[in-house]
Amino acid sequence: MKNTVRLGIFLCGLFAVWYFLHDYIAGNFVSYFSLVLTLSLIIIGFMIFLENRQPTHTLTWLVVFGAFPLLGFIFYLLFGRNYKKEKMFRKKFFLDKQTFLKVQGERDVSQERISHMGENRQKMMRLAQKIGNSPISFSSATEVLTNGDETFTAILNELKKANHHIHMEYYIVRNDEIGKEIKNLLIAKSKSGVKVRFLYDAVGSWTLPKSYIKDLRNAGVEAVAFGPVKVPFLNNKFNFRNHRKIIVVDGSVGFVGGLNIGDEYLGRDKHFGFWRDTHLMVKGEAVRSLQLIFLQDWYYMTNHSFLTDEYLSALPIQHRHGGVQMIAGGPDNEWSVIKNIFFSMIASAEESVWIASPYFIPDEDIFQALKVAALSGIDVRLLVPQNPDKWIVYHASRSYFPDLLEAGVRVFAYKEGFMHSKIIIVDKEFASIGTSNMDMRSFHLNFEVNAFLYKTGSSKKLVQDFIQDLTRSRELHLDTFNKRHIGLRILESTCRLLSPLL
Repeated sequence: MKNTVRLGIFLCGLFAVWYFLHDYIAGNFVSYFSLVLTLSLIIIGFMIFLENRQPTHTLTWLVVFGAFPLLGFIFYLLFGRNYKKEKMFRKKFFLDKQTFLKVQGERDVSQERISHMGENRQKMMRLAQKIGNSPISFSSATEVLTNGDETFTAILNELKKANHHIHMEYYIVRNDEIGKEIKNLLIAKSKSGVKVRFLYDAVGSWTLPKSYIKDLRNAGVEAVAFGPVKVPFLNNKFNFRNHRKIIVVDGSVGFVGGLNIGDEYLGRDKHFGFWRDTHLMVKGEAVRSLQLIFLQDWYYMTNHSFLTDEYLSALPIQHRHGGVQMIAGGPDNEWSVIKNIFFSMIASAEESVWIASPYFIPDEDIFQALKVAALSGIDVRLLVPQNPDKWIVYHASRSYFPDLLEAGVRVFAYKEGFMHSKIIIVDKEFASIGTSNMDMRSFHLNFEVNAFLYKTGSSKKLVQDFIQDLTRSRELHLDTFNKRHIGLRILESTCRLLSPLL
């Protein structure tokens, strides 16, 4: 679609406002405003139809427009417009792919290790390599960091050791106690000669004061907002956010996982209380993949490239076994890469599939894969929060539980605080940990990054933590869950109508 379409939508809005003011005085408000609103919805509906979205997405938008015309109009302007996505990110996708292949190369060294895996595992790992444009490293070490104390202790220790560069990329950055501590450390490092680059999402960090960024820049830190949104209602970038959490120190140590920068991730928020989350520290060869993801995101926003040996010379660490692979997903990739790897992981399971996700809004593919796995006798377990932080997502998520429970999926609600971990464990040896939720926004709209672990020590630690989390959870049973109040069921079903949009 051309920019004239956007202009047309904007003009429809202006006409609606003009008729509202004019006809309110004239006494004909209802008829004229309804006419203009109807015309606007017809135009938007036609645009959605031409975009060739998935049928469920198209029907959902039409239902929303039909049931809540004015609210649906506003909601679409904020979250629904995909018509420029391909144009916005096509260049980034091809540039990233070419860069990854050039720097990483066709790393056949991992093929021998992969050949020792089972047939299903080999298919999954080759899929991840092909659509993720990232090799599997068998020369890396990882360490699971459980919750905020372990995570921020490790992060602060490594930041203090930096002597060449610090690269940070985050969705949410708070100007609270931990946020200020990290800011002051970055300022000190920058003044000591360390090159510091700081990429933060413009929407996720919407409340971050300008003084925070000003202090960083005054100290020499290069601080850049990802996807600035000047006029949210008329800017597609409002919908495509950078949800990644990446730190790379001197090209040798990296961090990725579920924790943003904020006191609530340390359990200091009175509303949420204890915050259950998981992060990962990486050393060795796989850090280069994290570095590449950061550098390409940086180039996308600044047009400055740093693809040199001083940033891409991570030293391999020799290990007897265990593979690590960093996969970046986002709206720039036509393959919905992380979602399809999740699907392949579930389909390849021989014994168990364990999932922890704070926001569980699966698309039809993942939903069916989980039910089929459970019906096939696979031990499928889903861990979700008992207490919500996003009400619409929370109730929409619970609408999926009856079908899952009936298929044999065991669903657990974490009751000691808020559960924010984003984990998949297959057969207790293959795992994914990162920023991607099990929801449509992470699959199709957000820029995400996940670490995929193949028979590593960290995989075993994730299994231990998951089992421990279940002891702090309440298992849901079909007979009792189906007895919930009819009003609650109606609310869940209503929220589920919005699932393709969440």
